[in-house]
Amino acid sequence: MSVAKKDLGFEEFTRKVEDYLEAIYVVSDESGYAGTTDIAKELGIKPPSVTEMLARLRDSELVQYAPYKGAKLTEHGLEIAKSVKSKHDIFRRLLSEIGVPDKIAKIDACTLEHNLDPKTINCFAEFVEFIETSLYPKWKKDYEDFRKK
Repeated sequence: MSVAKKDLGFEEFTRKVEDYLEAIYVVSDESGYAGTTDIAKELGIKPPSVTEMLARLRDSELVQYAPYKGAKLTEHGLEIAKSVKSKHDIFRRLLSEIGVPDKIAKIDACTLEHNLDPKTINCFAEFVEFIETSLYPKWKKDYEDFRKK
């Protein structure tokens, strides 16, 4: 089974692959390696499932994987992981700002990062930057007052 699907001449990775790459990026240590147990914990799955997927990611040249040492993102894998993490952070910050509880915001951000058009994501990124840098204190207070009604 391929970890990517071809669509209109560009590579689009499955949600599962993106989630793994993001998890590896998040839990990597200073050397860039992430252990299977840490990856499993981050994804809420069992380590044997991680081992199987890491072999597939290695075959797709997205990670360097050595049993008992862990996985390290390749340059291409790191590029994808950073992109996914950036999208996730945008949505998590937005959801947090509008009062979504953190645990739910994390799950919903993951859903949004995989299902929206890149142009839509860019608009959300600009909006988050706007609310965090311009009238943020006033906007936040007005919104909190509005929610209390």
